[in-house]
Amino acid sequence: MTKRTILLTLIALILVGTSQGVRAEEASELKAVLVTGASSGIGLRIAETLSSNGFYVYAGARKAADLERLDALENVSSVRLDVTVDEDIEAAVEFVKQQGRGLWGVVNNAGVGRFASLKSGSEADIRFTFDVNVFGPFRVNQAFLPMLLESNGRTSIVGSISGFIAGASDGGYSASKFAVEGYTDSLAAELADSGVHVAIVEPGAYKSRIRDKYVAKALATPAEGGSTIDEETRKNLEEFAASNEAMKDPVEVAQAVLHLMSSEAPKRRYMVTPNAEQASMTIRVALQRLLQLNEGQPYTYTRDELVALLDELLETN
Repeated sequence: MTKRTILLTLIALILVGTSQGVRAEEASELKAVLVTGASSGIGLRIAETLSSNGFYVYAGARKAADLERLDALENVSSVRLDVTVDEDIEAAVEFVKQQGRGLWGVVNNAGVGRFASLKSGSEADIRFTFDVNVFGPFRVNQAFLPMLLESNGRTSIVGSISGFIAGASDGGYSASKFAVEGYTDSLAAELADSGVHVAIVEPGAYKSRIRDKYVAKALATPAEGGSTIDEETRKNLEEFAASNEAMKDPVEVAQAVLHLMSSEAPKRRYMVTPNAEQASMTIRVALQRLLQLNEGQPYTYTRDELVALLDELLETN
């Protein structure tokens, strides 16, 4: 190797090292966001969208293969995190602290659905749904709140339009999503003067692995000694799982989270549906509930008074 070749090689190595150092320095200056349930579906899209748009993402997952895959993404560090396990949450807090970036935001995306009839289903299934969907965000937010207070950051939950629309086949899931609607508003009221913004993102029916898991668990229930499933219900469940492939990718949900984390005027609620029909259905059900509250009550508003109240709210909102 000639002296000229050696010199050029050394220069190239220096330039590469400098470039890597700059990238590392730039990454350390990015605002950091923790995303739970980031291994697939909505959570993965959120992690990818945030990390490619100026944020550093701590991506929570449970399985080793998922953690390795998330670590391969640029501006992403995986975090072993089961939101039902206190030790995992405590370890995640310590990990994020040690990285030295602070924490700007939390996206409580981890969620489950269990097929469980409210009149005859397993209490254990309902408890598990609430443990992940409701108490998971409760635990995570409490654990990371000191860091969010320090950054005047943001925390959010990925809810669902099922938090407005309840059906006979998903009572436990809907109940959990109704619960996080109230949790969001109460937490926002508690933190109103703290500088921390609280929000909820309510997706409609987008492609997600939660359906496959929901159906697999439902079909396994009889074998595990649970409630029997008739042939019609089995067929409906299988069609429900198959419908997932035709659904839209949840990139629109991820874009809503990006707005929430980057806007100077983030919203309290982000309803994100794949079509106008689901949006209309959600608003209609919300208005029906308002009319039920108003109908035949001791203090009932007339139609004109309701319209005037709506106009007033539209002006101030």
